[in-house]
Amino acid sequence: MKSLSLGFHKLRTLDITVLSLLLALGLIVDRFTVGTKSIQIGFGFAIVALASYLYGPVWSSAVAALSDIIGTLISGGIYNPGFTISAILGATIYGLFFYNQEITWTKVIVSQLIIAVFVNFILNTLWLILMSSNNNTSFVALLLVRLPKEIIVTPLQIAIIYFVFNSAQFERIKNKLIG
Repeated sequence: MKSLSLGFHKLRTLDITVLSLLLALGLIVDRFTVGTKSIQIGFGFAIVALASYLYGPVWSSAVAALSDIIGTLISGGIYNPGFTISAILGATIYGLFFYNQEITWTKVIVSQLIIAVFVNFILNTLWLILMSSNNNTSFVALLLVRLPKEIIVTPLQIAIIYFVFNSAQFERIKNKLIG
């Protein structure tokens, strides 16, 4: 097993360029979702997972934080630093499981379940409650409303991450970037 590294290393010009492109791509991809009004899947998670795999939790957390802040400003939404914390935690979890590691079903499933339960389900629900102008909204009630989304979306995210990271095309790209 490889030693734990957080990926805090000096970046080459190529690394800065790739991280910038991932940030820009993340901002674009986050705007497109598929699904119903109540259950939507976006693909921004894949960009964060990719940055985490290539550059570790430190640099991918920076990309995730910037993507959240810039994305909120671009959309005209109300900025909540809680969602930035969630973005950083998600990138950190992906980085700890993927950076300098072989991508296995176990790592993908465990990392995605941690993110789905603790970050997306619990923390993001808390941020929504705190942002709510209706103080009568129950945390448990909102959790129950959000539960079907996590049950449906999480397996799709697991499959996307596993198959993308284990594809021959991704291997070729990875070797050119970090060769």
